[in-house]
Amino acid sequence: MLLSTARRSVPRSERLRASYVEISRFVHRATRSLPSQQLALSTQKCVNRNLHSSRKLYSQAAKGPEVSLFKTYKESLSWPAATHEIEHLRQGIAKPGDSVVLHGYLGSRTDLSKNLSFVPLFSRDLSHSIQIVSSAKPLPGWVQSAHGKIKASRFNTPVVIKGVLKGRDPPATQVSLDSDVGKIDHLELELLDVQLLNEFPKDIIFTPDTVFPPEERHLQIRQDKPLRDALAFRARAAFICRKMLNNDHGFTEIETPMLFKSTPEGAREFIVPTRRLGLAYALPQSPQQFKQILMASGISRYYQMARCFRDEDLRADRQPEFTQLDLEMAFANGEDVMNCMENLIRHLWGTLLNITLPQPFTRMTYHGAMSKYGSDKPDVRFDMPIHRIGHLLPADLISKISPLTDPFVEAILFRLSASESGPGTTRKFVTTFMDSPEAIAFNENSDGGPGIFIYDSRKPLQGLHPFGFEAAEEVERLLEPSDGDLIVLQARKREPFHGGSTSLGNLRLALHRAAVAQNAVPAPDPKAFAPLWITDFPLFSPISATEPGQGGTAGLASTHHPFTSPKTAEDVDLLLTEPSKVIGDHYDLVINGVELGGGSRRIHNAAMQRFIMEKVLKMKPERIAEFSHLLEALRAGCPPHAGIALGFDRLIAVMLGTDSVRDVIAFPKNGKGEDLMVKSPSMMSEEVLKTYHLRVRDDYHVGRG
Repeated sequence: MLLSTARRSVPRSERLRASYVEISRFVHRATRSLPSQQLALSTQKCVNRNLHSSRKLYSQAAKGPEVSLFKTYKESLSWPAATHEIEHLRQGIAKPGDSVVLHGYLGSRTDLSKNLSFVPLFSRDLSHSIQIVSSAKPLPGWVQSAHGKIKASRFNTPVVIKGVLKGRDPPATQVSLDSDVGKIDHLELELLDVQLLNEFPKDIIFTPDTVFPPEERHLQIRQDKPLRDALAFRARAAFICRKMLNNDHGFTEIETPMLFKSTPEGAREFIVPTRRLGLAYALPQSPQQFKQILMASGISRYYQMARCFRDEDLRADRQPEFTQLDLEMAFANGEDVMNCMENLIRHLWGTLLNITLPQPFTRMTYHGAMSKYGSDKPDVRFDMPIHRIGHLLPADLISKISPLTDPFVEAILFRLSASESGPGTTRKFVTTFMDSPEAIAFNENSDGGPGIFIYDSRKPLQGLHPFGFEAAEEVERLLEPSDGDLIVLQARKREPFHGGSTSLGNLRLALHRAAVAQNAVPAPDPKAFAPLWITDFPLFSPISATEPGQGGTAGLASTHHPFTSPKTAEDVDLLLTEPSKVIGDHYDLVINGVELGGGSRRIHNAAMQRFIMEKVLKMKPERIAEFSHLLEALRAGCPPHAGIALGFDRLIAVMLGTDSVRDVIAFPKNGKGEDLMVKSPSMMSEEVLKTYHLRVRDDYHVGRG
């Protein structure tokens, strides 16, 4: 047994106390099953028994499965420390003939005979392995039962191995199913003793090809090296962010409360009831208000890795709980924040990916991004700009593609790599796409479905005859199409941009994804990153049915949040006359079509903050009162300040080239906001409901209060 060599010994007093506890529990269980008269008699007799008789009772009764269980578990409570890490053995810190103790997991065993077996030992982090040679042949220091234990143990069993290192010739070729595992191929380990720390059950099928469901996330993490690597990469990125913000930029990491109050910032909140009747906390959508209060508290530069919660519709890049790198700077404006963030992002990419990002990042206004790409988070790695051509088209063509009166009509030109094969290739591609489920939303667009034309030199007006001669000529001059190119028209209401995308912007992305999937265009280079800042967002947007906004009656909601400052003095003046035209000092960081985060310069004046809420958004007095703590902090001479919050989950996903943040989170929620492994959320019992003064409404329906 390796227990005799354990460095972690249990004091005798603790062992005695543990024995007394075991005796007490056994007597309690044994007497609980006796009839009442017998129990009384037994209790009286037990008073007179001494400790020796109690031990005898325990010894006589513990003859069932508990004996083996207790014995096995007690053996696993103490084990010798590892003398080396497996991955360090390749660095020459140990040599043949050295005795070592290693910790890790057993791999798949190969039995050459009854008396000789080979089994890999994987390191504690499953990244490296060394071969164990187990033999029934006695060796100096050999424990006789070691070979039998190895042969009786299953793959994935956690063990402590004691052995002697031997030199070996590396194999001429490396052929292994575990290609991601670093092998110590110049050494092997002759087994002297093994201590099993647990067992791996036979009912779990664990192979490189096993697909584990979300209910078995722990097995998925153990099996999936890219997932473990992603979690390790995430940890390194967090460390780099902290180190750079602390050491190079003078930030202070400060934790803000998780139990907050419900305030109308813009997103739906998770409510946490209390035992006090009618009172509840809310989990923070972000630390926004607290970090502004810190700016009024004399904290010059704040940051934290903040946990945030939003009860919103989920998709691949959203989770109900998420992490953001949150920071704020006093005596600063948006330029200061963007410069600081560019330095941090370039450092992350350079350190972890060995990729040099451009300096400075490209900047694009919200209006420019929506006009050119139909999205406020454009992917500019592929060029497919949008052109407004409604003024060129005949009225009868516009009426055929849209029921709108006097709409904007925009166009994109989409070119397949295989278009040199002729218009037939393009026609096949676009027909397949428009018949797919992904095209349903575009075909059912209330503004009218897309008008699709294939440029074909063999047809009248090159296939653009519905445009008429003059319009076809102008479109050819503007778009410069080639044979087989796809020209897509889309109408939209004649109104200013609002929201995050247009229908044609979404169709642009969908066509590109479909073409990549069919190898009709090359996939973007995974090492190509196109960072850009989107600036000059409208300060206010029309109220949306899908977002609660701030609950005002003006028909407007804050595009970012109600604490964002107008950008210029002219924008401040527009608050009185045309608030819908006010530009906010708001900026988003976008890389490869993914919004990594957003920030703004804040309103640092309490009277101006109250004016925005009361006169522009027309929030009710009781709603404004919910921000009284922030208004009071701003009133106390708060300096100008600005900040940003980066979605850390999305940041890591973009760096690693995965489409879903679930691939970089240890225990993510699914599309319904459920954790299937731990079965959350769970139903509340009547007792819990009563404790928190709650009841379930049977008459509740979506859309009703």
